[in-house]
Amino acid sequence: MFTFSVTHVHAVITRGRIDAFLNGGFCNPYYGIRPGEGEQPGAWLVGDEGVSLMANGKLADGQRPFVIYAEECDLKTNPAHWHYKRRHFGADDGIEFLDAAMLVRLIKTAPAATHITIATTDHSMSITPFRR
Repeated sequence: MFTFSVTHVHAVITRGRIDAFLNGGFCNPYYGIRPGEGEQPGAWLVGDEGVSLMANGKLADGQRPFVIYAEECDLKTNPAHWHYKRRHFGADDGIEFLDAAMLVRLIKTAPAATHITIATTDHSMSITPFRR
């Protein structure tokens, strides 16, 4: 399970929209396999050394993506981040697209929520807003 603050989730979505406005749109959620399909606001759930949410707006040359790490997998604050990532996300790197409209609607269903958790299995993902 991976925990992100609602404030940070909104910051990732906002940054993606700004990047898209400035640089010609959103990245393709199908890794370029189906160009012209699905370029929409959202975030990438990325598993590499840790697990993070990354803005999906296109970037200018040399620009770095806006990234926030899950509380459990922050490279700067959790020395066991890689082991946690491996246990809950898998050993391989991976990426999943999360639709911005879906995330915002889900967060609005729990107006008092301060965080979301994202739980993954081999075949599914669940996102739950909660108040800490």
